Amino acid sequence: MMQRISLLTKYFFRTTLRSLSGVFYLLLTLAYWYLLFNPQQQTPDIAYYQLLIGGFGAGLAFLVTLSVAARANDAQHYPLLVRLKSRGEFVTAVLLSSLLITLLFQLVLMLLGLINGPSLTLGALLEIPPIWLAPMLLMAVLALHASDFITIGWSRIYVFGLLAIFLFGQGLQNESLAKVSTSLSRYALNQSWVAMSSNLENFANTLNQTDGNIISRLFGFVFWPFQALAEGITNGYFTANQSLAPAILLLYATVLFLLAVDLFANKDLAFSE
Repeated sequence: MMQRISLLTKYFFRTTLRSLSGVFYLLLTLAYWYLLFNPQQQTPDIAYYQLLIGGFGAGLAFLVTLSVAARANDAQHYPLLVRLKSRGEFVTAVLLSSLLITLLFQLVLMLLGLINGPSLTLGALLEIPPIWLAPMLLMAVLALHASDFITIGWSRIYVFGLLAIFLFGQGLQNESLAKVSTSLSRYALNQSWVAMSSNLENFANTLNQTDGNIISRLFGFVFWPFQALAEGITNGYFTANQSLAPAILLLYATVLFLLAVDLFANKDLAFSE
C-alpha cells in the first residue's frame, strides 16, 4: 500500500510542478516574499515572520490542493485507479502531493525571508512545525471537500454551510438572540402554545442575565485554535491551553479527511475528459 501511495504521490508532485500551475505558484511565492519581506527592509521580528509565512502556507495549501485534485479528477487516471486496492490510497496520494508541493514553496519563502530577516532562535525553530503544518493540513483537507474530485451531491454545501453558520454565530450577541426568543415566545402565546411560550421566555431571561457573550463563545469555539495560534505567536509564548491548538486543528483535519475518503469511496466516478 505504501509503495502505491508513494508512486502516486511522486506522479502528482512531478506533473503539477512541471505544469503552468507550478510556475504560477512559484511566481506567487516570489511576489509574496517581495511585497511582505522586502529584502531592502529589515523584517520586524520573529512573530511577523512566523505568522505571515504560516498564513501563506495555509492559503497556498488550499490552492495547490484544488489544482492537484482537479488534475486527479481527469479521466486519464481511470487505469491507475482500478489497479488500487482502495480508493483511499488515491485520495491520500492527492493530499500528500499537495502538502509536499506547498512545503516546497513555503521552504523557498522561509529561506528568502531570512535575507535581512530576523535571527531565528532554537525555540522559534522548534515552534514552527506545529504552528505551520497544522493549519496547512486542515486547509488542504478543506480544499478536497471544495473540489469536484471529492464532492458527492450536496456534500460541499453541507461542510462549508456548517462552517458559515459557525462563522455567522460568532457575531451573535446575547441581547439580539434574547429579542428573537421573546418575539417567538409572544407568537407561541398567540397560538395558545403556552408551554413553548414559557420555555422561550425563560430562555430569553437567561440570556439577558448571563454575563459575557455566551452565544458568540459557543459558536466561536470551532475557530478558537486559529485565534490561539495567532495570540501565541504575537505574544511570543504559548499558554498551556494555547499549546493544544495545533492538536485540535489536526483532529479537525483527521475527521474531515476520513469523511473525504468515505465520500470518494462511495461516489459514482465521473472524471472529466
